[in-house]
Amino acid sequence: MTEISPAGRLLGPLFVPPVARAPYATKPADSRGRLYPENESATRTCYQRDRDRVLHSTAFRRLKHKTQVFVQHEGDYYRTRMTHSLEVAQIARSVSRVLALDEDLAEALALAHDMGHTPFGHAGEEALAAASAHIGGFDHNAHALRLVTKLEHRYPDFDGLNLTWETLEGLVKHNGPIKPPVPAPISSFDARWPLELSTWPGLEAQIAALADDIAYLTHDIDDGLRAGLFEIDDLEGAPLAGMHVTAIRARYGALELSRFIGELVRTLIGLLAEDLIAETRTRLARACPGSAAMVRGGEGPTASFSPSMERDAAALKQFLFSRMYRHKRVMASMDKAKTVVAELFKALSREPSLLPADWAAACGGGGDAVTSGIVRDYIAGMTDRFALQEYRRIFHTEIAL
Repeated sequence: MTEISPAGRLLGPLFVPPVARAPYATKPADSRGRLYPENESATRTCYQRDRDRVLHSTAFRRLKHKTQVFVQHEGDYYRTRMTHSLEVAQIARSVSRVLALDEDLAEALALAHDMGHTPFGHAGEEALAAASAHIGGFDHNAHALRLVTKLEHRYPDFDGLNLTWETLEGLVKHNGPIKPPVPAPISSFDARWPLELSTWPGLEAQIAALADDIAYLTHDIDDGLRAGLFEIDDLEGAPLAGMHVTAIRARYGALELSRFIGELVRTLIGLLAEDLIAETRTRLARACPGSAAMVRGGEGPTASFSPSMERDAAALKQFLFSRMYRHKRVMASMDKAKTVVAELFKALSREPSLLPADWAAACGGGGDAVTSGIVRDYIAGMTDRFALQEYRRIFHTEIAL
């Protein structure tokens, strides 16, 4: 049971059922806490609370209308940043359960990993980075940290979501140690609360990063086939996927597209996840880490695909790069999207009065650099459709993507 303060506020957890976790798992009881101390929940671990705070955030909600590959309005069947993030979370949680890790931390990181993305996917990021190069550019990973530590305004006692140290560390370092030059939002926060940027993150963060690879490799095949950017015959010659395409055809003959895609995606997710689990177990057996701290102190990643799977996955990425991400239909939309972002940045920086009142007020008399930084944050938070609306409002013209 927990002690109750005179005001009736819980001072500590009532009861959280124990979960059997491996020695190398990140454990809620060992958390380094939050930047702003809070009483923890009576019924949820600190990482469950982090996951829930991410889910309820404005930035996560906006992912519903942000591009994954296709501009959001092109069709309801294609993935958005939100549906992609949900799929990453499912894979990360499943793998974490097999490895006896903290599933809630892995899920929180998977859900949050794309929160910092601009409208229009990587094209929007490239355009915003170029437009804001004079103030340090733009990095979606750094912006995700800025969102959860500054830009989200949900609580009266602090800016951001006040996530635990382990979630912030995993969000910043899920792809590995941060090497110089370190983006300014990360370096400034690290100076305030060090995230040990030169080390590997906990195993839950490493799993979330590889779950991202599994999700986009398999589900981009789904979207590419549905969009007609390549055909099943093309895919039969693709690395990694080709042999499974052949096997499905041999077993089932001609299938309707939805059933074929479902069987192929299911097969590939299983193949990649099983390889990830097997290779990670091999590395764990070799290193024998007795704690999450020992995982962080490793010379390399603990979670990984096998070398042969890494080669096959890289080859499949190259197939998708040439046949999908650089397809002329996708590129035509993305070129126009870059124009939208670049012209919005220029117009809003020149006339901050065009910003909403609260954003314009934040510019104050801080000079060009301050204004440009606020405009960068404003544009980064836009959804695809809101960016197009703002373009129409400011320039009094439509731009069709």
